[in-house]
Amino acid sequence: MTEVTIDGDSGFCFGVVNAIRSAERALEAADGLYCLGDLVHNNLEMERLKGLGLKTVGHDDLPHLRNCTLLLRAHGEPPSTYRAAERNGIRIVDATCPVVLRLQRRISRCYQEIKGTRAQLAIYGKRGHAEVNGLVGQTEDTAVVIEKTEDLNVLEFSRDIIFFSQTTKPLDGFRTMVEAITRRVQPGVTFRYYDTICRQAANRLPGIRAFAARHDRIYFVAGEQSSNGRILFEECRKANRDVIFITGASGIAAPLPHGIRSVGVCGATSTPKWLMEEVAERIRALVRGATLTSPE
Repeated sequence: MTEVTIDGDSGFCFGVVNAIRSAERALEAADGLYCLGDLVHNNLEMERLKGLGLKTVGHDDLPHLRNCTLLLRAHGEPPSTYRAAERNGIRIVDATCPVVLRLQRRISRCYQEIKGTRAQLAIYGKRGHAEVNGLVGQTEDTAVVIEKTEDLNVLEFSRDIIFFSQTTKPLDGFRTMVEAITRRVQPGVTFRYYDTICRQAANRLPGIRAFAARHDRIYFVAGEQSSNGRILFEECRKANRDVIFITGASGIAAPLPHGIRSVGVCGATSTPKWLMEEVAERIRALVRGATLTSPE
């Protein structure tokens, strides 16, 4: 009989849980609730929230909203969003993750300290990502975003550098960037770097590798737009060659191959537990069906 196990450490991180609970409470208390961008990068969870009355809007819609309630998701927002909401009489429900909020304040203070000097402030992160946009906004859009080592060429290594990280980036990647900058800074230049990666997210990397290694096959459940999902999926593949990326139970092909004795189900920090449970139940149903139809 094939054993099916859900990874106990997969699923929503604290920031996402807090944002979803904030949305549910606000929906109970208000006639309508807008959310600036998808609250979570998972289409099925977004459909559930839309069923409760949540309406998603983009930044282009913000100037046209008036006297309504707007939820800011866990990724955080730049100061310009708060100013626009105040001008239009918009009540904000701020669900910014506490880890992200602390980082925003830290970058803002640092920027004020170096403003008017030749020092450069850089952020290791994904260009255009919602969290990164919020972080860059703390610097009046002057911070340099570094995605890969090739991007380091935009820095001037004869000038002081202050380096932060998006909270959900991998630790190994951050260390690689720090080492590369350290090698290139010129004598007398000050290079300060701050490991601002969320440990709840970072600690999932070794855990999910170990989980993947314990099973014959892995179904990794995440939304197509989840950056964290792509990172964790690649970590699974390092530990297990039989890893399948799916967005929901409908992505599971039948029947399962013969010889698979254990199947693991895991996901991103934006993957709801209920969705992983649906996937696990779908697999169990396929296993039961195969057992009933197998020749004696």
